[in-house]
Amino acid sequence: MCGINGILHLQSQKKVDERILTKMRDALEHRGPDDKGLFIENNIGLGHRRLSILDVSAAGHQPFLSDDGRYVLVYNGEIYNFKDFYPELRSHGFDIKTSSDTEVLLKLFQLYGLKMLHRLNGMFAFAIWDKTERKLIAVRDRMGVKPLYYSFYNETFYFASEQKALFTAGVPLKMAQDGMEEYIFNRFVAGENTLYENVKKILPGHILTIHESGKITNEKWWDLKTEIQNQPKIKNPVEWFRETFDDSVRLRMVSDVPVGVLLSGGLDSSSILASLNQQNFSHIQTFNIGFKEKEHNESHLAQRMSEKFGYTFHTMQLENKDLFEKLVSATYFQDEPIMHLSEPHILALSQLAKPSVKVLLSGEGADELMGGYVRYKALKYPSLLKIIATVGHMDYFTTKPRFEKLARYSQIKEKDDLILYNGSNIYPKDIAKTFGITNQPKNEYRNQILEDAKSLYPNNSRRQALYFDQHTYLCSLLDRNDRCTMGASIECREPFLDQRLIAGLGSLDDPWLFTGKKWKYILKEAMKSRLPHEILHFKKVGLSVPWGDYLLKSPGFIDELESFSKSDLFKMSYFESIDSQKLVSNLRKGDIKMIPFIMPMFMMHIWLKNYPTQF
Repeated sequence: MCGINGILHLQSQKKVDERILTKMRDALEHRGPDDKGLFIENNIGLGHRRLSILDVSAAGHQPFLSDDGRYVLVYNGEIYNFKDFYPELRSHGFDIKTSSDTEVLLKLFQLYGLKMLHRLNGMFAFAIWDKTERKLIAVRDRMGVKPLYYSFYNETFYFASEQKALFTAGVPLKMAQDGMEEYIFNRFVAGENTLYENVKKILPGHILTIHESGKITNEKWWDLKTEIQNQPKIKNPVEWFRETFDDSVRLRMVSDVPVGVLLSGGLDSSSILASLNQQNFSHIQTFNIGFKEKEHNESHLAQRMSEKFGYTFHTMQLENKDLFEKLVSATYFQDEPIMHLSEPHILALSQLAKPSVKVLLSGEGADELMGGYVRYKALKYPSLLKIIATVGHMDYFTTKPRFEKLARYSQIKEKDDLILYNGSNIYPKDIAKTFGITNQPKNEYRNQILEDAKSLYPNNSRRQALYFDQHTYLCSLLDRNDRCTMGASIECREPFLDQRLIAGLGSLDDPWLFTGKKWKYILKEAMKSRLPHEILHFKKVGLSVPWGDYLLKSPGFIDELESFSKSDLFKMSYFESIDSQKLVSNLRKGDIKMIPFIMPMFMMHIWLKNYPTQF
């Protein structure tokens, strides 16, 4: 797990400035405090910060050069099945000199080129400079677990694991109008675009090739729709799931340093813990965030699970001044206004874990693969939504936050929009009424993914929503996990995101997902002999945070709420119609319906106040 960066001047006579390349690299120090390296050759420069997980010796140093000197690699991630390739590589005359997956990755590339990607089980973002063909090849893993950003600026290609390294190199930090629109309407920017002008992401499962001549190609090497369509029929789904999941967990325990588990007490992370116990992994440490508010707290379940399996349990609470400080820190590591509102807590939990472990397993992805969100249920009965739309003004819907949100959601008329905005907290009609903003984002990438979902799952809104979220919302969650854990110099691994599980689950019939009161049926069936009833059927809490209480009662936040009401944010043309003082006044009067409207703006205010000043 590491931080990577690079500069390629498209004017071949222009030499890379070592000082700028080094500044970019060291902006990523939190991603790799264990080692650092540079490669510079005229107009190409590559940088690397290393977090040593596999082969912690100096043999894993990067940038990594091929034996023949032709290729230079910088790589962030883990290839879990790297040792499986040893016999094959040796049979082709390769000498394995290290015990790192970096060496295996580069030798596989030498042998097979990019065709080797389909055989990798792992998470990765890497760049290879080909000295002979004078081209840079940048690759991202199937689901986008590892980030990779880039910018073309002043006839130069810059890339890095995080946007901050690009800004450090001189790429202008300027918000994009389209990005702001997506942030307000959809909570985050999906696809290759970002919140910033002229800063893009390499899409998950894609390869970007930049030739010194200026020629650029962007191709997809892994397509989930195709994988699902080509998936052989699974004869015994429960047995298949249990065996594949256990194997995924086993692979993600490949490490030369201690591994722990982010344990909420919910079904997903508890399933990981149960699998570890089933496979006789010992000396596991678990890390949990607790809340004093009972309705948000699952710590008692997490502790019970840890003790049941004989694992060491750690928990903490994050409140008041500490929470505010972690919020500001999380904004820096995130490079954008925080969106999930749990970022400070995951950062704090990762910092708690750091003295004990270097790797954490997370249950991320299970909800998007198996239908774990309550919001998917609204898509089951579209006719019921129409009824709610006409009676949503009644007290039953206006006094309970979850039902109040459902009443607002029911106002969406277009079927496609019910999926496009299913993961949002506020909807177009709300935004027009409260913010005075009526122009909805273009959402070209989201619409493209939705069309793929509709062709794969015709007339099935729930499955379309899952496929849609796997390409949008899940990507934002993975980015959150990466930034928050790497902010503490810890690697995060997600066993549910093994490519075998993703494609296989996508091919199963609806009942394997949507049976039962809370869905994720196949996971519950696979784990029912391993987990107690209270875990299998506990009301889902997730990492929900009582932000309304924090804003109104917590030191630091009280003052910041006053500052927010007068923020420079509302002087920007896009936000100038918003009556910020009225929003805050209504919240102070006890109108909790204001919270979903205030939070994205409040987080953007925190970002605007703190982030740009650091460059």
